[in-house]
Amino acid sequence: MFKILKKERLAENISRLVVAVPHIARAAKPGNFVVVIPTEKAERIPLTIADADVEKGTIAIIFQIVGATTKLLDSLKVGDEIPHLLGPLGHPSHIEKFGTVVVIGGGVGIAEIYPAVKALSKAGNEVIVIIGARCQDLLIYQHELGKQCKDLRITTDDGSCGRKGFVSDELKDIISSGKKVDLVVAVGPVPMMKVCCEVTRPHKIKTVVSLNPIMLDATGMCGVCRVVVGGKTKFACVEGPEFDGHEVDFKELTDRLKPYRDVEKQALDHVCRLLSITPQ
Repeated sequence: MFKILKKERLAENISRLVVAVPHIARAAKPGNFVVVIPTEKAERIPLTIADADVEKGTIAIIFQIVGATTKLLDSLKVGDEIPHLLGPLGHPSHIEKFGTVVVIGGGVGIAEIYPAVKALSKAGNEVIVIIGARCQDLLIYQHELGKQCKDLRITTDDGSCGRKGFVSDELKDIISSGKKVDLVVAVGPVPMMKVCCEVTRPHKIKTVVSLNPIMLDATGMCGVCRVVVGGKTKFACVEGPEFDGHEVDFKELTDRLKPYRDVEKQALDHVCRLLSITPQ
């Protein structure tokens, strides 16, 4: 059992939990994730480790409330315990001194890039961070990311904060300015990552994306999280979640995320009835 020490709402339907898990905090690296089972009868869900504090023995996980299991997780309070939490899992991010690195986060992916931004800056890279959301109220981690880089750029779909437009627009401007970019890292919704890859492809700028396929056991045994990369099947849980974005079959990934939408809606409605709340 793992105690929740802190809980905060970062934006509408986005929560952050700080959980006491000393063994995971000691071993966690940028890019790692955990599998969480919020209650004994809930399903398993993978969540990126957004931060780890070795001295305090804690990790931070950030999630968007979109389905039954995230709704259950959000129903927990400070002092409650999560019965099952496995990690750290996945291949950690490859960190070295590349030169100039553009790190892009969209939606919840904004928080998920935080460990990589810290590590890349510490390794001596010039890190340019671009974050984007639909509107200002959905932006998260601006302050934290701003402390880890000298160039933080913000976009919103409606122009309520920063540039009106998308993260890909800002990426295009950086490249067209003649700035030499050695690496791009993009984390967020699948369409966002796909567009970023299309922006960098003609310029042959290596682009790393973090994939979010449906995942079950997260140990490479079940094969549910398979993705196609470079024409080959890969298991995101043990061979990822980060891959060369120019080799990812985004259509196949998108199609595999769709089949259980109706079942997910039914599960969410059931959980909402149990918690006596109105589905959103």
